[in-house]
Amino acid sequence: MNADTRELAANFDIEKLTPEFYVDPYPTYRALREHEPVKRMPNGSWFLTRYDDLVSAYKSTRVFSSDKKKEFFPKYGDSPLYEHHTTSLVFNDPPAHTRVRRLIMGALSPRAIAGMEPDLIALVDRLIAALAAKGSVDLIDDFAAAIPIEVIGNLLDVPQEERAPLRGWSLAILGALEPVISPDVFARGNKAVTEFLGYLEILVARRRAKPGNPERDVLTRLIQGEDNGERLTEKELLHNCIFLLNAGHETTTNLIGNGLVALSGNPAQKRRLIEHPDLIKSAIEEILRFESSNQLGNRMTTEPVELGGVRLPPGTPVTLCIGAANRDPQQFADPESLDIARTPNRHLAFATGAHQCAGMALARLEGAIAISRFLARFPDYALNGEPVRGGRARFRGFLRVPGTVG
Repeated sequence: MNADTRELAANFDIEKLTPEFYVDPYPTYRALREHEPVKRMPNGSWFLTRYDDLVSAYKSTRVFSSDKKKEFFPKYGDSPLYEHHTTSLVFNDPPAHTRVRRLIMGALSPRAIAGMEPDLIALVDRLIAALAAKGSVDLIDDFAAAIPIEVIGNLLDVPQEERAPLRGWSLAILGALEPVISPDVFARGNKAVTEFLGYLEILVARRRAKPGNPERDVLTRLIQGEDNGERLTEKELLHNCIFLLNAGHETTTNLIGNGLVALSGNPAQKRRLIEHPDLIKSAIEEILRFESSNQLGNRMTTEPVELGGVRLPPGTPVTLCIGAANRDPQQFADPESLDIARTPNRHLAFATGAHQCAGMALARLEGAIAISRFLARFPDYALNGEPVRGGRARFRGFLRVPGTVG
């Protein structure tokens, strides 16, 4: 077995992933942690799988840069995708990152998020009523994916009748972040950015003419900026609205979908949560650890640095494997098991340090309300077909999960 895992680690190439990896990457991650935790890829980048190494990279924004201009140009060229991904919050360093994050966090204050809870409960209850009427359902299309689209649509105050394209745009743009993409995926991503920008220009013009309540309307808040006069440029405004939708949509859809599938596959934990609904907060943290919605992050070294005895020169691309770090036995006891009461649970699903997810409180709230109310209404739900994975390494989730809710 040890020889097999050593060979699995030795043969791993982020640009040549197997169908088996997409189904279950965790044996590969375990092999890499054990045998080559700081692994050089054939393309010259390095792949990190240990918890402590990821924390070191996250907390040193000066040495491990998030700026993607150098890394993304060979992949995207002078394209809409390049402009988008090098302008959005997540792919920038301080001070640009700090300035944009401050404006977004101001719009996602604890008070603002608490104010969303009644509408979120009403939305989830409407979806649950629709599920009950159908009986046989798709837990992604009919439930998990419908929640964040509505939440982000409400945050930006996108008219209900204009929300239909949002999910498709998001999937196309995020799909182009995979380690290797086809010409078709590249073309779809660029088309989505172009169409989304065109729509946002209209939405922003409307909001400038008729501002909303900045306490509830994130777009109005971003347009108006801070009291000290700090504002986003037009390009920053548009691309970070796209970022808000993408970050809030894909990851939260995956959190809910992954959670319902993981609980179905762990009936003792499912029963435990139904019998002890007060465990929902720790259950959400465990789902985030066990099946991280976002599995990969990227950095570029800016100066020489040593990790795990390996010296990396400046200008080295580094992949941070969140999915592997969140199952590191040095940090988590029995990491391959789902334990909804796990404590402590300092997972990295939302990263850590300066780039910790700006919307994590909202994602946690959406996940907790969706899963707790679903279980209360459908304690005997079951899968009635093979769930279909999204076929992506960076964002781990399902495209379809056929189920019955009884």
